[in-house]
Amino acid sequence: MKRVFLFLLTNFAIVIVLGITLRLLGVDSLLSDNGSDLNINSLSIFAVVFGMGGSFISLMISKWAAKRMSGAKVIEQAANDIERWLLQVVARQADAANIGMPEVAIFPAAQPNAFATGMNKNNALVAVSEGLLRHMNKDEIEAVLAHEISHVANGDMVTLALIQGVVNTFVIFFARIIGHTVDRVVFKNQRGHGIAYFVTSIVAELVLGVLASIIVMWFSRQREFRADSGSANLVGKDKMIAALRKLQQASNPNVELDDRLTAFAIAGKRSGFSRLFMSHPPLHERIEALQRL
Repeated sequence: MKRVFLFLLTNFAIVIVLGITLRLLGVDSLLSDNGSDLNINSLSIFAVVFGMGGSFISLMISKWAAKRMSGAKVIEQAANDIERWLLQVVARQADAANIGMPEVAIFPAAQPNAFATGMNKNNALVAVSEGLLRHMNKDEIEAVLAHEISHVANGDMVTLALIQGVVNTFVIFFARIIGHTVDRVVFKNQRGHGIAYFVTSIVAELVLGVLASIIVMWFSRQREFRADSGSANLVGKDKMIAALRKLQQASNPNVELDDRLTAFAIAGKRSGFSRLFMSHPPLHERIEALQRL
């Protein structure tokens, strides 16, 4: 699946690296009881520490990673009227949403898009693409900014980290249970852990990770509806509907925001995969939800 999101990719990489490192250092051996059976208590602690740990490390470095991956340039001091206007709008919306002033950035991309990220409500980043500034009018840009401010105000980044951490924990736990079972039952290894355990647990982590992403994608879709509603409260639903319709018109499957940033963007990439793996609801469904408000 090509749609690999920034947060999920970073988080998954951290968990895998930590897991491999611990195996090489022999820490996994602590999960065996007298060399024959898994110590469930130790395994549970191990899964929680590294499942949640990987997720929150990803959250801590999310702003830095987003800037590096998107090429976003933070507006330190407005160099022109549009940058000055962006800072004023974000400051006004942040005040209305009762959050700290986020960093405001512009990233090079032809497709109209925007994203928000950050560890907490008072230390966030809101970025818009050059394409969005070219293709949308001020009312529509204002609505997009309000959508991203709503993500920050709703604490979506922290909630995503919590959900991903819980998912990681279960993946790590059950992957090792599966590896242990295959090692004992199929390969009849009765002491310690053989190569079958390590290979099977890694494969199980990959498979379970893909399946578990269904949960994360469901949350991602729900938070988009909620952020749209938040934008409607801040600037009016008509502006948000107009912005979504402009995104429909500008949609181009060949020009997209970096895959790893899609989870934080206002518009997700179209995909041939099932709805279960979509990070964003279809734009027409978001427009219909706003019209029902």
